[in-house]
This record gives sequence, structure tokens and C-alpha cells, in this order.
Amino acid sequence: MANVYCMADFLHVDTFENVAFITIDRPKMNVLNRALQDEITNLCELLARDQQVRAVVFYGGPNNFAAGADVKEMVHWTQEQAEIEAPFLQAAFNAVADLPMPTIAAITGYALGGGLELALACDLRIASNSALVGQPEILLGIITGAGGTQRLSRLIGPARAKDLIFTGRFVAATEALSMGLVNEVVAEGELLDRALDLAKQLAARPKDAIYSAKFAIDRGLEVSLEEGLLLEQVLFAKLFGTQDQKIGMQSFIEQGPGKAKFNSPDLNA
Repeated sequence: MANVYCMADFLHVDTFENVAFITIDRPKMNVLNRALQDEITNLCELLARDQQVRAVVFYGGPNNFAAGADVKEMVHWTQEQAEIEAPFLQAAFNAVADLPMPTIAAITGYALGGGLELALACDLRIASNSALVGQPEILLGIITGAGGTQRLSRLIGPARAKDLIFTGRFVAATEALSMGLVNEVVAEGELLDRALDLAKQLAARPKDAIYSAKFAIDRGLEVSLEEGLLLEQVLFAKLFGTQDQKIGMQSFIEQGPGKAKFNSPDLNA
């Protein structure tokens, strides 16, 4: 599988069991230029079709997650150019958000602007205790263009999102945790192990169930409560046709909760 993903210049993919561990490598700050954005889009299209990958981790290396989009590429844009380029920036992070399997952002150092938007496109965020996150685009005379106004406000609420976006201030890991912007804060030396351990745990969950849960949550936020509940009903019923449902429930009856060993057909293919 690793050979499939070796064409990128700025992304390195390692695999651990059923986890794809993606490292962003564009020194010095992992600035998200157009080429890197395109690599993210292309890689996610491959990952979405890979039956072996059950969880994905995005990591920026020991110093920084990603310090935003490449301002040098944008400084001379006209409005017409921005209208052409904006969809490509959103496409990269939409591709991350649309991955069917659980995704984790392992955040060190700065996750600013587009870097935070990349983390927001992931399902879960784990930060080192020295991480700093923020949406400082307002200080450049613009606003977020790759999901910040939308994903951030849905995650932490409009009032907190407006605070971060209007001021452009940086938020330390502990404050990010208190407002629900990250799920967990760990010591710097523990970040990689914690992110990988969590990814392996999620990868071992029954595939159809965890993919359905992600789909129900994400799509349910886009529709009315009534429509979301109907979607949940449909997905719930479909899972009773899976092998993992039979394994999980039979194990519960025979051994009690949490003992099931799921063996989806292609888990170790």
C-alpha cells in the first residue's frame, strides 16, 4: 500500500496496521501552498478508496502542524483570481472532511489559518501542550476561505468562533481544550504515541458502524433534526445486515460488553 502514496513531494505516508499516518513536510512552517493543497486532495481521493485504511492521522512534524496558506502566492491576486483559486483551497479540506474513516489531527506548534482549517476538517484533534491555534486571516485584511467560518462555528459555537476570527488571536492548547476546539492535550513527547494509539483503537472498531456514525453526525448537521433522525434510522437498520453486528451482539450476550473481536472481511486484506 505504501507504494501507492509515494508520489507526493510534501506528504509522507506511513502505515501501521490499518492506520495511514500522514506527515506534512514543507519546511520551515508547512505553509499550505497550492501544490500542497493539491497533494492533500489527491491523497484523500486515494485513501477514500483504500479498503485497508480504517483511520488516518495528519501530523506536521515535531515543530509545527501548518502555519497557514502561502501569502506569497496570494498577495497579488485580483478578485477574479481569488474567485478562481478559492474552490481549490476548499477542495483540499473538503476532501479530508469527506474521508469515510475517522481522521485525527496531531497538532504541534502552530496550527494557524489554513493549518487550523485542515485540523478542523478532521474528526478529532489532539494537541501538544505547547501548541498554538488561531484564525489570523483578519490581520491580512481577509477572512478564512477554506471552512474556518463554517467548521469552527459549528464546533465551538458562533460566539467563540467570532472571538477568534474577529480578533485573529492565537489560542494556547489549554484554552483550545476548554472551548472544545481540541479534544485532548498531551505532553509534546506523548503526542505521536497518543495519536497513533487512538487511531489504532478506532481502526479496530467495526467498519460499517463507525463509518455510519461519522456519516450520520456530519450529514445530520447539514439538515433539520427531523431529517437527521430519519437518516439515523436508515443507517441503524442497515447495520443489522452486517457480520460485525452479529459478532458484537453475540459477544455481548456470551461474554459481556467490550469483548467483541470484529473481523470485517477486508480488515487484514
